[in-house]
Amino acid sequence: AVVSTQSTGAMLRFFEAVGVAMVRHLDFSIVKCVLVASPGFVKDKLMEYVLSTEHSQFRAIQENKSQFVLCHSSSGHKHAVSEILSDNNIASKLSDTKAAGEVQALADFYTMLKNEPARAFYGPLQCLAANEQEAIDTLMVTDSLFRSSDLPTRKRYVQLVEDVKGYGGTVHIFSSLHVSGEKLALLTGVAALLRFPMPELEDMAVDSSSDED
Repeated sequence: AVVSTQSTGAMLRFFEAVGVAMVRHLDFSIVKCVLVASPGFVKDKLMEYVLSTEHSQFRAIQENKSQFVLCHSSSGHKHAVSEILSDNNIASKLSDTKAAGEVQALADFYTMLKNEPARAFYGPLQCLAANEQEAIDTLMVTDSLFRSSDLPTRKRYVQLVEDVKGYGGTVHIFSSLHVSGEKLALLTGVAALLRFPMPELEDMAVDSSSDED
């Protein structure tokens, strides 16, 4: 009984340390998915511990519990990470989590386009012009542009992404394999929500022969 009590105490201290580390190191405004893996039920007990309302110090985790994915691993060693990531089910969950942010960004774009069109633009010319004024709040780019095999195209979008991140904008790189990426491709592959209206961009023609071609 003494050994069991000591073991339980050690496990709770471990859970506490892991929870504290997660709160300290995970920025949930950036991190979209957290994989929690273990052999057996350690992962389940850990999440049960940090999600308990008794532990208010883990409120950040509790408020973002939908971003945690529990999965089985054969061991607790680092090499097990590759094993986890090669699991098709886990890869699908990761893709869906990332895609959820993309879907929301695209929905926000359509809403803005309807309600405040001077703050929502698509097309290379419009987005590059908005970037020159550091006006982009949210940039959406397809991975086929960001990783284009055409060097000038790739350089253009890599620089655009770096610029937007540099002045505090949010960037979403859309997977061309996901339906949200397909929808963005129909909008030339690049779109932006602006911090302030730029009605002068409405007079710029959208380049129908976009970089996506």
